[in-house]
Amino acid sequence: MLYYKDLDKTVLGMQHDTASSNNIIIVSGYVGYQTIKMLCEQCSDVHITVVYGMYGSERISQPLHQALMEVQKLYSNIAILYSTIPVHSKIYTWNCDAKIEKALVGSANFSISGMMNDYKEVLSDVEQDTFSTLKEYCDYVLSRAISCNDAEVKFKKVFKAPGRCKSAQPLLAKNVCRATLLNKNGLVSKKSGLNWGLSKGHVAEGDAYIRITSNYIKLFPSLFPPKKYVGMDNPQSKGRKNRENDEVELIWDDGEKMIGLLEGQQTKTINGLVFPKQLSTSPSKSILGIYLRKRLGVDLNHTITKTDLLRYGRTSIDISLVGEGIYYLDFSVK
Repeated sequence: MLYYKDLDKTVLGMQHDTASSNNIIIVSGYVGYQTIKMLCEQCSDVHITVVYGMYGSERISQPLHQALMEVQKLYSNIAILYSTIPVHSKIYTWNCDAKIEKALVGSANFSISGMMNDYKEVLSDVEQDTFSTLKEYCDYVLSRAISCNDAEVKFKKVFKAPGRCKSAQPLLAKNVCRATLLNKNGLVSKKSGLNWGLSKGHVAEGDAYIRITSNYIKLFPSLFPPKKYVGMDNPQSKGRKNRENDEVELIWDDGEKMIGLLEGQQTKTINGLVFPKQLSTSPSKSILGIYLRKRLGVDLNHTITKTDLLRYGRTSIDISLVGEGIYYLDFSVK
């Protein structure tokens, strides 16, 4: 069977369909902390092994490593490993001791980006006559993997933009986007952006978003991916299950974590592709607003102004990628 919708529910719920399995092994090119956490909670009575495959060639960023370490410490039924050889495979097996009972393979990484964006990736059942070969492959990868707790874990550098740099985009070559919280007039918009929840539209208290400009997309083509449906017409855009917005994972400079949402559409296409116009949070857009207001020290009904940002110490947020669909957001004040 081929799966291309609700992959998170497919993987998280598969244990109920394979009651005889007592352990789960996942080998994934890239991984996210949110999906691992959800699996640990949903399958608390089985042991889970997750291998981050591309560590072998790309290492791992410190923010993502710290997030995975937190999950490792929080749950006793999980072993998070890093493959020392480059592995781009996406393999999901449910096992009874050392015997595979059920297996899926495909293109979907074990991350929010891979699991929770319908039609973007696929998984497919593995035939039983392939189980022995699949097990040999998984066993080899496991034999070449180290624990995330290993003292020899190596990190790739997360670049940060200098706080006092006058340039709007100080680290273009390092792929760090400095997203301003001000509008074209150099002020904080009263009914959008940080103050979106104060508008009269279909919003909730505390709703907020970070604007993604067409200039950011041109400067950082790999940072903000195009919408998964090319062009303005999307026959699958009716309702939550088939929406065109991509869910991603956010890690902040203070360690706060949340699910982000790349939503909306730029008014003009770029090279024939449609790109998102803002970054918010899921399942509630107020998650972002409440968090930023807490850091700024203002309440939900306060209209944030440029003065508030200057008093805090900055008027922008630096955005970079630290994994597939995993963003690092720096709002620190140096």
